[in-house]
Amino acid sequence: MKEPRTMADDTQFDKFRQYLSGVARAIADKPDLDVRFTTQTPSMKDGVISVPMPDRLLSPENVALARGVTDAFALKAKWHNPLLHAEKRPIDAQASHILDGLEQARVESLGAQAMDGVRQNLKVALESELSKTPLSQIKIREEVPLDIALPLLLRERMTGDAPPESAKKALELLRPWVEEKADQALDALAQSASDQSSFTSQALNLLQDLQIISLQDQPETKPTDSDDANGEDEDETPKGAESKPDQGDEDSSSEATEMKGQGQQADDSEEITSSTSHDGEDGEEQENGGGDDEGEGLSPDASGQKMLSPNAFDYKIYTTRYDEVVAAHDLCDEEELRRLRSYLDQQLNALHGMVTRLANRLQRRLQAQQNRHWDFDQEEGLLDSARLSRVVANPLLPLSYKIEREASFKDTVVTLLIDNSGSMRGRPISIAAISTDILARTLERCGVRTEILGFTTRAWKGGNSREDWMNNGRPAAPGRLNDLRHIIYKEADEPWRRAKNSLGLMMREGLLKENIDGEALLWAHNRLLARQEDRRILMVISDGAPVDDSTLSVNSSSFLEKHLRKVIDWIENKSPVELLAIGIGHDVTRYYKRAVTLMDAEQLGGAIVEQLAALFDDKK
Repeated sequence: MKEPRTMADDTQFDKFRQYLSGVARAIADKPDLDVRFTTQTPSMKDGVISVPMPDRLLSPENVALARGVTDAFALKAKWHNPLLHAEKRPIDAQASHILDGLEQARVESLGAQAMDGVRQNLKVALESELSKTPLSQIKIREEVPLDIALPLLLRERMTGDAPPESAKKALELLRPWVEEKADQALDALAQSASDQSSFTSQALNLLQDLQIISLQDQPETKPTDSDDANGEDEDETPKGAESKPDQGDEDSSSEATEMKGQGQQADDSEEITSSTSHDGEDGEEQENGGGDDEGEGLSPDASGQKMLSPNAFDYKIYTTRYDEVVAAHDLCDEEELRRLRSYLDQQLNALHGMVTRLANRLQRRLQAQQNRHWDFDQEEGLLDSARLSRVVANPLLPLSYKIEREASFKDTVVTLLIDNSGSMRGRPISIAAISTDILARTLERCGVRTEILGFTTRAWKGGNSREDWMNNGRPAAPGRLNDLRHIIYKEADEPWRRAKNSLGLMMREGLLKENIDGEALLWAHNRLLARQEDRRILMVISDGAPVDDSTLSVNSSSFLEKHLRKVIDWIENKSPVELLAIGIGHDVTRYYKRAVTLMDAEQLGGAIVEQLAALFDDKK
């Protein structure tokens, strides 16, 4: 039994917090910095650094981790200029992720060079973060996440320290490729670390040498609002914090951190194909109202259900010509799917015991509501084998039959909608894929049909939609300006064993791009409405709000987020579909009424069992 916290414990905690605050102020030379403890993702906002909560006994490893995360944020506050970073940040999401990681590695390495104690604290924080990534299980160079590995190579050159043990194998796979293409650029990057402006220019040269970006292909409209910088400076989690690898990028993108929310397409798989009649090459799709009116922007399906259409909620789409709904096996050949599935299984093996326990717990909870009730001693029905002994003892007794009463448990279908955006790269997408696999298998064992869908875009920077827009004179406020890709990993009526290889596609490098959540929600919602089951549940697995740089660069910064909020509000309040969200590394309760947050797959147990079982409760 856990011992209650005592007053002495609280005093020790407060003293340690005050100590960390003093250290942060001294390192950053900012007298207003403060530190607090959190059980959520570490962050810095409004001069407050949130660091991982240590254990009650203030064990040395917990203390070192808290110190390391505090030092990382304090060093960033000292040496990082968020306005300069935002101004030079490339529009390419992968390049942005890498630049964020390199910048964090720069400030931490400068601190490590200057202060040996800080160096040791940062090592502990870095090892803690990398232990949550799949680096140690990577077998080929193409699977090494560059936004994690390149900053590690930079740290190595700047500090001379060997990388953590968990990252050595992955770095050795990547190192020859980097040294062949950009060895001099990496050296120049390390040598320019004391000047952020020069460092950023050298970082862009490095990305060009690695053929990740073309320097000519930068955003035409650079972010000018301080919101960009504030989002990055305040909310970005540094490398070495207990966070997902891509968070730094997510938090720094122009208002895409706090407002990484936008998107909509209210089409069903059918609608995306048929809606090409709304092509609007000149941006002709008109903004149609309907967000507040229950009947507006809706069309009945074959069963008479009201289905949201793409023109609902004052949302505009430049063109749907290049959107696609595609099965996972059509994006990847069978051999590669098997290899990717094998990689996913390796991560599942470490969680085998937890998977079994979760499956059993959830199955018991659901089947408790599916208990079969019988009327016995009937003259017809099913033979009651439990009473056969009476007939054996006395052959003159009649056979006994039983009849099953009508079950109150509703026929149910669940859709799992997974965010396949670039910010999910690394550990977050692994957690999402593992969670999806576990939930799909468990629900199937409970007799619940499960559909698995994913959403991303076909290209970075807008793809063919943006090219059409530019060729047509760049009309103002064109609306959504990217090519959607909606992926079907598993049909609701398809058994898990036939679709399990398809889930491996999430592990494929290059699949994860932008995310337009609002349209994906509508697509999944409308597919559910076309089903015949009595109960329809939509579960979204995401790392936060959506973002699409191409769309946001030519529309208002809240364009996609407003649409997402309207879609969620309509589904939660006016649709028969029940909505639940799982935040991967981020709290998504600011969007969804019913949501849980997972920092790792091990947390699936209590969180998902309770939330999902509650959904199946008849009391809605």
